Parts: sequence; C-alpha cells; structure tokens
Amino acid sequence: MAKKSAGADSVYKIVEVVGTSPTSWEEAGKRAVQAASKTLRDLRIAEVVKQDMAIENGKVVAYRTRMLLSFKYQA
Repeated sequence: MAKKSAGADSVYKIVEVVGTSPTSWEEAGKRAVQAASKTLRDLRIAEVVKQDMAIENGKVVAYRTRMLLSFKYQA
C-alpha cells in the first residue's frame, strides 16, 4: 500500500505580488512576502517571475521583484 505524501490532498491558491526596495531585488522580495503575510495565512512558496529596476536620470532608484505566492486554500 502506497503512502500519501504530506499535503497530497491540499489545494493551494496563487496570487501575484510586487515588492520594491531602494537597495536590492532580494530586499524587494522580502518586503513583498512580509506585507502579504499580514493578510494571507499559511504561505508556502514564493516564485520569482520577474525582476526589474526603476531608473531616473540614468541611475537606479528602485528594484522591483514580481512573485507568485502560494498559500493553502481554506474553504
């Protein structure tokens, strides 16, 4: 008899979020997760789908990280 893996019967929802930071893409991602965790419970995975920079007068002024966050669906 095969064992079920943990979470095999679970359903997850995915939302897209964008974090920003004046210092790095990593910090932008962390900020997005921190903000999302205030309203979303049971966050599981953050997948980075895009990174870009805002430029003003030839200088980078902000890093942006777009991510897909998954969390356990509560019916």
